[in-house]
Amino acid sequence: MKWMLKFLLTLFALFECCQGYAEKKQQELIDSMLVALPMQKEDTNKVKLLEDLVFRYYTSDIAVGVRYGAQGLLLAEKLNWKKGIAAMNNCVGLGYHNESDVPQALAYYLKGLKIYEDIGDKEGIAKVDENIGNIYNDRSEYATALEYFYKALKIDEEIGNKKGIATATGNIGHINEEQGNHPEALACYFKALKIDEEQGYRSGIAWISCNIGNVYIARCNYPVALEYFYKALKIGEETGNISVTARASSCLANVYQSENNDRKALEYDFKSLKLYEALGSKNKIALVTGNIGVIYDDQDDNSKALEYYLKALQIYKVVGNKEGTARTTGNIGNIYMKQKNIVQAIQYEEEALRLDEKINNRQNAAVELEFIGNAYLALVTDTTAQKNIVALSNNTLEVNGLPRVAIPVGRMARLSKAIEYLQKGLSISKEMHARDVIQGCYQNLAKAYKLTGDYKRSLASYEDYLVVKDSIFSKENEEKLLKTTMEYDYDKKQIADSMQRVAFQQKKDAEATSKFRHQRTLTYIGLGGTLLLACLSFFIVKERRKSENLLLNILPSEVATELKSKGYSKAKHFDNVTVLFSDFVSFTTASERLSPQELVDELHACFKVFDEIMVRHHVEKIKTIGDAYLAVCGLPAADKNHAVNAVNAANEIAVFMRDRYTKLGDKTFEVRLGIHSGNVVAGIVGTRKFAYDIWGDTVNTAARMEQNGEPGKVNISETTYQLVKEKFVCEYRGEIEAKNKGHLKMYFVGAVIAA
Repeated sequence: MKWMLKFLLTLFALFECCQGYAEKKQQELIDSMLVALPMQKEDTNKVKLLEDLVFRYYTSDIAVGVRYGAQGLLLAEKLNWKKGIAAMNNCVGLGYHNESDVPQALAYYLKGLKIYEDIGDKEGIAKVDENIGNIYNDRSEYATALEYFYKALKIDEEIGNKKGIATATGNIGHINEEQGNHPEALACYFKALKIDEEQGYRSGIAWISCNIGNVYIARCNYPVALEYFYKALKIGEETGNISVTARASSCLANVYQSENNDRKALEYDFKSLKLYEALGSKNKIALVTGNIGVIYDDQDDNSKALEYYLKALQIYKVVGNKEGTARTTGNIGNIYMKQKNIVQAIQYEEEALRLDEKINNRQNAAVELEFIGNAYLALVTDTTAQKNIVALSNNTLEVNGLPRVAIPVGRMARLSKAIEYLQKGLSISKEMHARDVIQGCYQNLAKAYKLTGDYKRSLASYEDYLVVKDSIFSKENEEKLLKTTMEYDYDKKQIADSMQRVAFQQKKDAEATSKFRHQRTLTYIGLGGTLLLACLSFFIVKERRKSENLLLNILPSEVATELKSKGYSKAKHFDNVTVLFSDFVSFTTASERLSPQELVDELHACFKVFDEIMVRHHVEKIKTIGDAYLAVCGLPAADKNHAVNAVNAANEIAVFMRDRYTKLGDKTFEVRLGIHSGNVVAGIVGTRKFAYDIWGDTVNTAARMEQNGEPGKVNISETTYQLVKEKFVCEYRGEIEAKNKGHLKMYFVGAVIAA
């Protein structure tokens, strides 16, 4: 019996050394541990076994995990093993935290923390501080959360716990991200990433890469976000870490959803869902199920959206996740809002608000308050919503057992309600520094005050809205983000160069010692080395010329010159440029018709001509993204004709692709072209495989012009139209809804106006 127990415990240790394999075989390992548990003596080893079992159950069945945690706590107390008692209190607290039972979680955490402090276990203190900080972070009490995170960070730095330092720094970054301070969040994330990379902690690298990607999603910089998410996905797949792979897949779905690529978004969300189902992680299953509902919600497929929301809601209720229950209830309210069933929407949002207030999730409560305020505003401004009100006794309505909500009668009474909720939401969101919610509350308060005839407050609210909006997407923030990214990449290069110099110096020292001992042998070696060096010098000069030509081919000449002279190139702001976006229509369908080689050959043929057209019209090619082509005129050298040059280039592309489609049919593609003028930030990202890129709202708007265009036509914005209207006949299309941009005036470019 004893030899079997030792064998099983050895097996557990082997599983621990291979995290990816352990996660793949999660249920088999749990089964083995359950076999060993009854045979284990009532000693500290059994407490450790129960602790391990608890954490594994937290990925599949939290309630069972809490039960084993309680068992481990009783045994540790029976043995009077202080460290074990503290560890099991932390374990049980984490279980209640996962179940959103914050009071219980906090009580157990504080018990564990006190014992760790009594016995002077600094690593344990830091670990519990992190968990307590996460509770306050979840409740949006950021000041208290930061207090615990910084306390944990200080301890981890004292004891040299690199993994703990990275975790605490990442958590501090997450709070900055929640508060909309993206540059500071990114700085923390890169610091944590650097530590994880130095330690070779691949799981940590993957998790922090997902956090970095989420910042870039918030900034609408989707190409960079994709880069970090694919990095995390690769690590997850290479190591067999299902949890990492599932999270990275879910993050990729978020990017593709933001880019309106619902097919890819659903593909990655369903992949993530399948992986979380394999892990048995119910909270994550509910989260991704709800995300799928959001995609269908965006597609206005209300029946499917409601189907997935209800599935997620059911799981959240089973596992007792109050935060998830509140969020999904709010999403269901959004479905009713879209259907103009405003009263039902208010009932669901009121229920979500009640749940958020119960768990003290003030940030989510602020969002719900803003939503309810908007709903009351809709009851005044939307005639369809007014018709859908069902009058019952006392002017109330009850849906699906939710509490009745009294809807006030009369226009001014409803406006008063709207203002009341929006003011409450504004007050809380200011405490939370939730600038997105602050912006929305101010914008809708401006509308509500205007409808009441209070134009002074309406104007003041609108001005406050503009201030907050500018603070989120300011030029200063964009430059800070770019600087943080480039500093991280530059630091990595400096470390690599420093290590290379140390290695070179060590090599020289070794050669000097060897020369002293074996002078004659080294003389011959030196002569041979001189000859070899002469050959290498000739080869280096030749290769250097080739590399310089290649550098000039991928970077603007001014940027290449600065890079060679300084070793880096600073990002610059350009005020007057025109951005051109092109994308092939039905590219996915074409890829199913053509072989991979035919597809690549056709892309190469088209983009080669595009490159030649750019040169003719003095337009700088930036990059290709799959089947999309991005170029800009007016940088790095200013060009007063930037808009006319870009439109001429786009027209020539349209003519070329039209002729090619006439000749080749479905062996080639049709093209959409979009153009917008404004300001951008341009520079180099990274230290390997240099990429000159551009950022800013101008790039996003140009992309929206392309997405809302038509095959074979050049679609331009109002700003570009004002710059080219004397040169081209343009067709006004009216104001068209563009995702995340509102209604934008758009024009199709026609014939050139004769001189």
